Parts: sequence; C-alpha cells; structure tokens
Amino acid sequence: MKIAILGGTFNPVHIGHLCLADEVATSLGYNKILFVPVNVPPHKVLKDAATAEQRVGMLRAATENDERFEVETCEIDRGGLSYTIDTVKYLYEKYAGSLEGKIGLIMGQEIAGEFYKWKGADELAKLTTIIIAHRKLDTGGVDTTAFENKSAGNYTGDVVSDDVFENFSYDFINLENQVLPVSSTEIRTRVATNKAWKYLVPQSVFEYICEGKIYKANV
Repeated sequence: MKIAILGGTFNPVHIGHLCLADEVATSLGYNKILFVPVNVPPHKVLKDAATAEQRVGMLRAATENDERFEVETCEIDRGGLSYTIDTVKYLYEKYAGSLEGKIGLIMGQEIAGEFYKWKGADELAKLTTIIIAHRKLDTGGVDTTAFENKSAGNYTGDVVSDDVFENFSYDFINLENQVLPVSSTEIRTRVATNKAWKYLVPQSVFEYICEGKIYKANV
C-alpha cells in the first residue's frame, strides 16, 4: 500500500485540500492519503482556531465518503508541538509490513520554501518522497488581515514563490495540480464577516461549521 500524508491545521478543511489529496492519489498512484491535523504548529500562532476536536470533526465529515482518505490524529494525541519527523517515524511503525515504498509527504510551495528549517529536515527528506504542490493565494478582494495566523520562531509565513521549484535543496516531485485559490484564512474571514463561503467547503463541513457556530462566535 502506498501512503502519503497531508498535514496542516485544517482550520477549516476546504475543497482545495480535498482536490490536492485527490490529485496525489490519482496522478501518483497512492492508495491512502492521511490527513494529519497538527496539534500545536511550531511555525505559526493560530488565529481564531477551532478546537482540536472541531478540526478533527470537520476532517472526518469531509473525508468519510472517500475510502482513499483517512484522518490520522497522532499529532493531537501526542500533544505539545507537532513535528512531522515524529509523525513519519510513527507511521512507519504503524504500517510496518504493509507499506510500498516511502511515505509521500505533501506540501504546498509556500511551505516548501521554509522546509529546510523543519526539525530533522535532512532525515525527513531521506525517509519520505516529498511532493510539492502549486499554490495560489487569492482572497477574492476580502481583507483577511484580522484573521491571519502569525509566524512563530524563525519562520516568515506563507510566501508563494515559484523559485522554490528551482531552489529546493532536496529531491522532490513537482505536482502538476489544479490550483484553487482558496484558503482557510479566507473562509474564517468570510464566515465571521457574513460573506459568501458555502461552496468553498464540502456540504458536510458547511453544516458542521454552521451547527457548531464555529468562527462566527469570534466576531
């Protein structure tokens, strides 16, 4: 079985995440895409975050009808800061005997630009097949400033640059994916400011957010 992981805050999960997972599974032949919600990210301070339970709940709602997708909660279960190197080692143990090849590590180009700062980056690059997806951040004219996450430590934040595909220091797959200009920050902003957002997430996630009054309570 070929497994790839897609980590993130998923605050909330949206159609861009699902399209990316679908692209990796379809184009690169991965049987299972594991969505790994972070507990506490070392590179950012979360703004207006849903609880860990809510983020997992939204992920389960979004992925329940696709057998290729699965929610892996090991980072939340571990607690504390979440490091991908720890997650990858855990998954090699969990799936020992059933894995085909290396675990795929999916990341957007805005994340890849600072991959070298990650804990155990060199080892992580050897343990995984790095898959870099193209990203385009476009808020559709909505001012998201008040809802953006702040960078932590020596990270500079999400910067989309095509230079990463030329300057990345490790072996990687350049994923020719469909680029959807949607972000979790934009969705949180739209929910809180009464702007349209329904079709930026799966219907099940839309209902979950509405029923739980997530993000709306932060106004």
